[in-house]
Amino acid sequence: MSVIRRAVTDPSQLSPREKMQALLGMLLAMFLAALDQTVVATAGPEMQKALQIDASLYTWITTAYLVSSTVLVPVYGKLSDVFGRKRIVVFGVVVFLVASMLCGLSQSTAQLIAFRALQGVGSASLFTSAFAVVADLFPPSERGKYSGLFGAVFGVSSLVGPLLGGFITDTFGWHWVFFINLPIGAIALTFILLRMPPLKPKLEAHPTIDVFGAVLLALAVVPFLIALTLGRPVVREGEFGYLWSDWHVWSLFAIALVGAIGFIAWELRVKEPLVDLRLFKNPSVAFGSATVFVMGGAFLTPMVFLPLFMVNVVGVTATASGLTISPLVLGVVAGNVLSGQLVSRIGKYKPLMLGSLVLLIVGFTIMTFTLTASSTQSEVTVKMVLLGLGLGPSIPLYTIAIQNAVPPQQMGVTTSMVTFFRQMGSTVGIAVVGSLFATTLTTEISTRLAAATKDLPPELVQRFAGNQRPGAPSEEGGPTQRFEAEKLKAKVNEQLDGALAVATKALEGDALARQLVASSPFADEQLKEAAEAGGLRAMVRARFTVLRAKLRHAARDDAAWAEFLAAADGVALPAARPLDEVALTTLDAQLEMAGAAAADQAFAQAVANVKAAIDAQRPKLFATIDAVGGALKEAFTEAILMVYRLALGLAVIALLLTLRLPQLPLRKTVGPIGPPIAE
Repeated sequence: MSVIRRAVTDPSQLSPREKMQALLGMLLAMFLAALDQTVVATAGPEMQKALQIDASLYTWITTAYLVSSTVLVPVYGKLSDVFGRKRIVVFGVVVFLVASMLCGLSQSTAQLIAFRALQGVGSASLFTSAFAVVADLFPPSERGKYSGLFGAVFGVSSLVGPLLGGFITDTFGWHWVFFINLPIGAIALTFILLRMPPLKPKLEAHPTIDVFGAVLLALAVVPFLIALTLGRPVVREGEFGYLWSDWHVWSLFAIALVGAIGFIAWELRVKEPLVDLRLFKNPSVAFGSATVFVMGGAFLTPMVFLPLFMVNVVGVTATASGLTISPLVLGVVAGNVLSGQLVSRIGKYKPLMLGSLVLLIVGFTIMTFTLTASSTQSEVTVKMVLLGLGLGPSIPLYTIAIQNAVPPQQMGVTTSMVTFFRQMGSTVGIAVVGSLFATTLTTEISTRLAAATKDLPPELVQRFAGNQRPGAPSEEGGPTQRFEAEKLKAKVNEQLDGALAVATKALEGDALARQLVASSPFADEQLKEAAEAGGLRAMVRARFTVLRAKLRHAARDDAAWAEFLAAADGVALPAARPLDEVALTTLDAQLEMAGAAAADQAFAQAVANVKAAIDAQRPKLFATIDAVGGALKEAFTEAILMVYRLALGLAVIALLLTLRLPQLPLRKTVGPIGPPIAE
């Protein structure tokens, strides 16, 4: 039996005020979900400390949310086409708010991860329905003016979220980053319930829900996302994950492949599919979706990887590095809003797409060829504006183009596909680029550190280089501890002063100091020998003690005295041997006093020699520290340049795909195209 859909409520009959109120409700709902992601990321370390979250489970606070929200996007799209946008949006907001409250009340890691997954279930509805509601309320010819607002919401939340999250966490505690969702969500829910029209289709036959298709989709997406989360180019001690070549990762990819093949085969044969794959025969849908996927990978790279450059190369704090992204975010917001306004005015989207992509390619090219280890914060900040203006239009324009090419009856599932491909592109892009970044960085650091520390003793090189292995970033964040040369020099100064004190104690015969000197890469053999002998004074006195013991025997005849004088080379002794007891006693006392003086003199000279040796090492070590700092900056710069070269390649691919995208006239109504669609 065929299923024919017509809208019960004609959105064109709604007053502008009613449309704006419905739009405001959706904007608040979207802001709620978008803000939550950035706020929670900022509070993550405090959650980890309070709940004692194991480091191996920390990323699952985000992964659980990401997996559940991504896999349900197409499902909600289909459900909204069947049951209407309002029901699905209300359901999503309610689930999100309940999950937010439960997250704030969580008392264990398992509870927090589970409730974050539930939050993802709710947020998927909001991300899917937002652009679909705009499509229901406004025709394509006007849609750009309003679609850009949703892109702006993402930008504002990215800018405000970290600051708000830090303030809430420091002032009220991490629980309130979830509780803050409740009043915002209540306002959004009020507008939606009271002002949003049902936007509900009229069903002339009872629809069937493709449950098996949803299961197959989950089988394809969930293992794939988990594999991308767990895959690592290098697994460090204490880190939970597997090498990309590990069978665990490949097993997950294999399951995902089986699920994807099964999903495609099932959707092609079922009468009421979850995702109508016939839509991809439409060039606008096919090339638009492919471009959205590619742009998803290019969109997050500046935001995720630039702070690493700012902290580790430019040398700013983590907070200041976040402020460097602000111009990029503002550029994204401006690009969203302006492109939406322009497409509504000129009635064409493709010229704006191509123009923004050219601008993006220029921005990535400038970053690729001008970013150096000596770049300043102001220089990078200016370049970010250009990238933001190029990235901004990608959110609304491709959505408008794809929506304009499909019947309104399939607006929900089509819009959900756009969101799905954008999220998948971002996830795949971050995983792949992050792994390449880590590999490049590790290689560059190893090569450059070897050159910078070539003059250091091997033991010190190993100890020094072992602490300079930054990890790869992820969507949740990356290493933010920069190499601070001046602090390290101050620490080296303290250690060298301490080494002088230890050497002095070792020369005095201290047992613990003797052990430290024996293991020091800087101690020479003479110092180690003196320390091993129980101290330099004891060693010198022992020599004089031996001479005193032989004195009486040597005084018996001239031949023995001559042999004694030869053995006492360097000690002031009379050429003639003592002939009586008084002379022997006097000479013995003189040897005792000379031994004490020689011991003190040798000790003072040895300490002076050690100090001179340490002072000679000080500028060498400082120069090595500067060389290491420069090597790390060069290594990070090269790794970041690799990221931007990849992003440039993605932008070029997106441009080529967009060239194949047809320019269709923008419809001026929100009603059906021609006769109703029979399925």
